[in-house]
Amino acid sequence: MNSFAERFSTTSAAAEIRKAKETFGDDEDGSEAMWGSEAGFGNLARGIPQFNVPDVPDPSAFLRLHTDDHADPSCRIKIKHGTTTLAFRYKGGVIVAVDSRATAGSYVASGTVKKVIEINPYLLGTMAGGAADCQYWETYLGIQCRLHELRNRERISVAAASKYLSNLVYSYKGMGLSMGTMICGWDKTGPAIFYVDSDGTRLKGDLFSVGSGSTFAYGVLDQGYKWDLTDDEAKELGRRSIYAAGHRDAFSGNTVNLFHVKEEGWEFIGMGFFTFDICPHNLKIPLLIGNYDVSKLHYEGPTDSPNGGYGYELRVEGKSSANPPLNDPVPT
Repeated sequence: MNSFAERFSTTSAAAEIRKAKETFGDDEDGSEAMWGSEAGFGNLARGIPQFNVPDVPDPSAFLRLHTDDHADPSCRIKIKHGTTTLAFRYKGGVIVAVDSRATAGSYVASGTVKKVIEINPYLLGTMAGGAADCQYWETYLGIQCRLHELRNRERISVAAASKYLSNLVYSYKGMGLSMGTMICGWDKTGPAIFYVDSDGTRLKGDLFSVGSGSTFAYGVLDQGYKWDLTDDEAKELGRRSIYAAGHRDAFSGNTVNLFHVKEEGWEFIGMGFFTFDICPHNLKIPLLIGNYDVSKLHYEGPTDSPNGGYGYELRVEGKSSANPPLNDPVPT
């Protein structure tokens, strides 16, 4: 009973507030009431909030024991990752393209996953690895970017945002996080891309692809990428790269989501509105034509492409050895 009373006594609370002020600094404009109020910093009196980890002696060993299917084929959890995300920088900004398939082992859990996270109007983050990890920490990054803007009265740079995320996940290295993300945006230096993963690795570059389908995407990207692409060429390159991964990789597919980061902010490519003329109020319905179905791309191509579908049969029609052109000699 005494310990319960001491916990909520004025003396104990004052001691905790003094301790917090020593830790976080004593602002001359602040008052005891502010430090003790729920609307102020009273919640900091008990220390900095911590992220809970499994209550075991060695979290990384515990995770490895239950998830390493190479050492133990009968382990309880078999983690399989499948996705394709890419981003590349060119003179017109940054193109970000992702698929929308989520898998749980061999099971396709969802075909409509949003793998691009809008950190702020000028920053985008991609998701690869554990969906929960990417969603939580990139959303948390958005909070910190907004706080940076309020403190410094200017937008955070892409480099600073990626460094914040890198430092954050590095503090949990070996504890089971699974993330391979790209932080893309436009700041004072122009368009920029940084790759950040759950080990704390942080790389700056012009072109990245992450996920099980990235090898297929890189094949298309490497042959078509150049700095002076036009906007239409860049969009087509991103779209075709994700199509290639969706067509060939079992764990990628469903649809392609395409974003363009420009100086005035990011846009979901092709976002428009369809107006119902028969409606008295001219009701406008969003037309999300920045989302492309992989199957339709295969047979029909994108709506703004004059070249038809991406499928192999369409591209080699009349040119294969089975149907050689009339003016070519027939092989003997």
